Amino acid sequence: MKLDPDLQSIQEVRNYLQEAKTAQKQLETMSQQQIDAIVEAMAQVAEKEAERLGMLAVEETGFGNPADKAAKNRFVAADVYEAIKDMPTVGIIRKDEQLKVWEIAQPVGIVAAIIPSTNPTSTVLFKCMISIKSRNAIVISPHPSALRCSREAARLMQQAAQDAGAPAGIIHCLTQPTLEASAELMKHKLTDVILATGGTAMVKAAYSSGKPAYGVGPGNVPVYIHSSADISKAVRQILQSKTFDYGTICASEQALVVDQAIKPQLIQELKQQGAYFLNEQDKQNIESILMIGKGLNPKVVGRSPSVIAGMVGISIPTEARVLIAEETAVGPAHPFSMEKLSPLLALYTVSDWREGCRRCIELLELGGLGHTLGIHCEDDTVIEAFGLEKPASRIVVNAGTTFGGIGATTGIMPSLTLGCGSFGNNITSDNIGPQHLLNIKRLAFGIREMPPSVPSEADTALTIDRAVESVQARTKLGISREEVMQLVKSVLAEMQLH
Repeated sequence: MKLDPDLQSIQEVRNYLQEAKTAQKQLETMSQQQIDAIVEAMAQVAEKEAERLGMLAVEETGFGNPADKAAKNRFVAADVYEAIKDMPTVGIIRKDEQLKVWEIAQPVGIVAAIIPSTNPTSTVLFKCMISIKSRNAIVISPHPSALRCSREAARLMQQAAQDAGAPAGIIHCLTQPTLEASAELMKHKLTDVILATGGTAMVKAAYSSGKPAYGVGPGNVPVYIHSSADISKAVRQILQSKTFDYGTICASEQALVVDQAIKPQLIQELKQQGAYFLNEQDKQNIESILMIGKGLNPKVVGRSPSVIAGMVGISIPTEARVLIAEETAVGPAHPFSMEKLSPLLALYTVSDWREGCRRCIELLELGGLGHTLGIHCEDDTVIEAFGLEKPASRIVVNAGTTFGGIGATTGIMPSLTLGCGSFGNNITSDNIGPQHLLNIKRLAFGIREMPPSVPSEADTALTIDRAVESVQARTKLGISREEVMQLVKSVLAEMQLH
């Protein structure tokens, strides 16, 4: 009897998890030196195959462009690898000699990895590397529209790891990524932790699975441009960031919030550097195709400005890098105020930084709580106010938010999985790395004696009063003095007063 596709996909999940469990037990016995050699080999293959994988991703999904897809793959091979290569993840990883506490790293076991269609190869490379670095097995559930390129990235990682000494079956990628398969993977008893990168529904499913999960919320990133900003530099960084892979990274800018005092200079600079401003009719035309129901139209995601403009019959210059529409409102009825994952930007005008604060919070609350915020400013007081007040886990200062958020141009942990903290209903606000896939055990030596309990004066007085009351009550029964003394001694002994 031939199984239905959904049943076949569920059985595949179960088979892969069993193989992954066996492989993980072998990987767990390896030394730090052996693990590091395996991860290094994986990084080298990721670097070597970055361009080909980038091409495969664009060919299959239609999102982004090959050069930037390759750059994301190289970011994993170089930046992420550099950040994790010397990280201790085996055995005793830290000793506090003063407090006499030793920390021991132990892998969580099997990682279930949910992969998005917007960054299919780079996310596979990234999750494989951090999983193996922490001595975990990984089973990958790719997006159906990016199956071929995701499987190829996983195959390369498995082969590189195995050639360097890792056991067979330490990395798996589903061949039939159905909803039933993803649900089975996330809820199966052999799955130990979930790394979910994808749409809101998928991340919510991960958190509802009953398993520990690291999810990633949407990133409706506002960028405030203060009157003190270096406008030319800010525009250069914003456009480089927003146009990278046609806006498919969730940390990319979605709205510019500019002080009225510098708005004319900003618009002039944006136009000089390749931004095209939509008139009201053009804006409405693009708004008509931006959303499908309550979600973003996938036909717009990761497309070039000319392709998006062509979808509604707008003629734009060939050199246009980004399309900008002025906006005054925030909400579902105003599509430009939402996450667009494409080279489209909203432009808001505010009177000062306090109004800019309120507008940025509105935009984050619409769909980007806890993710990322950008600010271009030379006034430390304003920068501090933005850092203190905003519900964002990454506040990127004087840098493009795409590169700043993932740690390419800032000092935060290089990562392609960005937690949104409790703001975005996530378990962490960190950039995810191998450290999040470890159980840390602690050997804690005794360093002091626990002092004996000594009753306070108030407690002693209260106890004596109770003893006297007890004796008085009993003397009414007509007992002798000797018997009273005996009773007192008995009561005090019971209350441990000697």
